[in-house]
Amino acid sequence: MTHKTNHKLHIGSNDRVFVLTGAGISAESGLATFRGSDGLWEGERVEDVASPRGWKRDPERVWRFYSLRRKAAAAAQPNPAHLALASAERRLGDRLFICTQNVDDLHERAGSRNVVHMHGELFQSCCDSCTLEPFADTRLYEIRADHLRCECGGRIRPNIVWFGEVPFYMELILEELGRCTVMLVVGTSGVVQPAASFVHWVNQRQQDSGSSVRTYYIGPEHPANASAFTHVYEGSAGELLPRLLGDQKQDKG
Repeated sequence: MTHKTNHKLHIGSNDRVFVLTGAGISAESGLATFRGSDGLWEGERVEDVASPRGWKRDPERVWRFYSLRRKAAAAAQPNPAHLALASAERRLGDRLFICTQNVDDLHERAGSRNVVHMHGELFQSCCDSCTLEPFADTRLYEIRADHLRCECGGRIRPNIVWFGEVPFYMELILEELGRCTVMLVVGTSGVVQPAASFVHWVNQRQQDSGSSVRTYYIGPEHPANASAFTHVYEGSAGELLPRLLGDQKQDKG
């Protein structure tokens, strides 16, 4: 059921909040999503710029694409939805956990600290061949990709989870899903796996253990998995989240 918001969400002193954010929250800061009706992502086929096969075939093309994305993300600013989540984290501390499907750093720039990027981070690079730790990298590459080499001889690539690769931090994400009492899903389509299944996993946990988890969707479009949520709030996350989260100081559990 879709609800209008004229109240705030109750988050008690014993609640643990799991937040999943998707492309919709970044789109409100002006960043393009990859789900275009024509199958293109900023003019490129997804399989050409966001897959291991595309990387192997044309690394220079991939780097040109991600350099443009870095440029766009650096120019974007956190919106009120990012700021509302950061404010909630300041109140709740480590009882609020953000898992984002987004690769930009808008959550961090808004002030959030307890954030994991399950699909990688745009402003990091790594080696495609060895176990070199991902490193901070804000450069816009306009040189030949052959020049971007690790000491081991492998190529330096964006630290992004491409299609066909395993998302990061899944063990930690599953742990947090297993102990949350409130789940907020913000700006996702409910299509991209495995994130689209998170709310179903939480619901199954409730059935198996008898635990109680309140699940909320907030975003501009009706998600494909809407029926799995306790409440669905359709509209701009930047308008809805500040009102829904509000000031939780008086909540007693």
